[in-house]
Amino acid sequence: MSISALVGPVAKMKTQLVDDLAVYSMPIGDELLGMNALIGRTLRMEFRQQINCVHCGRLTKKSFNQGYCYPCFQRLAQCDICIMSPEKCHYFEGTCREPEWGESHCLIDHIVYLANSSGVKVGITRGTQVPTRWIDQGAVAALPIFRVSNRLQSGLVETLYKSHVADKTSWQAMLKGEPDEVDLAARRDELFELCQPGLKELQENHGLQAIQAISDIPVQHIHFPVETYPFKVKSFNLDKVPVVEGTLIGIKGQYLIFDTGVINIRKYAGYHIELRSES
Repeated sequence: MSISALVGPVAKMKTQLVDDLAVYSMPIGDELLGMNALIGRTLRMEFRQQINCVHCGRLTKKSFNQGYCYPCFQRLAQCDICIMSPEKCHYFEGTCREPEWGESHCLIDHIVYLANSSGVKVGITRGTQVPTRWIDQGAVAALPIFRVSNRLQSGLVETLYKSHVADKTSWQAMLKGEPDEVDLAARRDELFELCQPGLKELQENHGLQAIQAISDIPVQHIHFPVETYPFKVKSFNLDKVPVVEGTLIGIKGQYLIFDTGVINIRKYAGYHIELRSES
C-alpha cells in the first residue's frame, strides 16, 4: 500500500521516550509523520530545490548551521560559537547577540551528563532537554552527573571532564551498531575523583549551590527502532544527489537508516522535500 506524498519543509525529528523506546515523528510542512511505523517500508525522498530559513522563513540558496539563512546565522545568539562551545559563553561580558534569548536559554539550569553513544562521552544540555538530547545523539544509556546554574558553568565542568573522556560522538560508529556496555555509574565515580581539584576550584569561584553533583538518579537506557545496522555507513547529500530511495531499516539519533545509506534529517532543516512511502 502506498501513502500519499507529503511535500514541504522538513525539520528536526521530534522524539519521545516510551518504555525506553525512542519514538520519532518527522515534521514535513504542516504534517507530523510517525516514523517508527514506516520501518520496513520503501521510502523515496526528493529535495524540491527550495530552502527556507528555519528562523525567519526567507528563501535561501544555502543553509547555514542546520537550517539558517546567512543573515540569521550572523545575527542570532543561537548560532554563536558558544552554542557549540559553552565554555565560551560571553553573556556575562555584556556581548551576547541577544541578551533576552540568553536569559531564557543560557541562564537556566543545565545538566552535565555521561552518555554511551559510540563509547563514553561527556555532554551538556538544558534541564528541559532531558532525554531529548540523549536520543538525538544516539546514546543507548545516559547518566546525569551535575546540575549547574547556567550554560557557562556547564561548559567549564565539561571542559574539565573532556581531558579524560571524549566529548563527541563518532556518528559513523554510532550507526554501525550498539556500543560496548559500560557501567556509567562506576565511570562517573572514577571521573569525579580525577576531576576533583578542578571541580573544587569551580565551586569556590561560582558557589557550592551553582555546581551540584548528582548521585541519586539511575542510568537511563534507550532502545532505538533499528531492524538492521549497516556494515558500511554511506551518507546521502541532498545538495549533490536530490533523491534518496531505499528501505527504511532503522532510526537512530537524527538519522534515517536505509538499506542504501543514511541521512541526517537535522542537517536538512528548512529543505523542501517530497516524501512517498510504499509497503
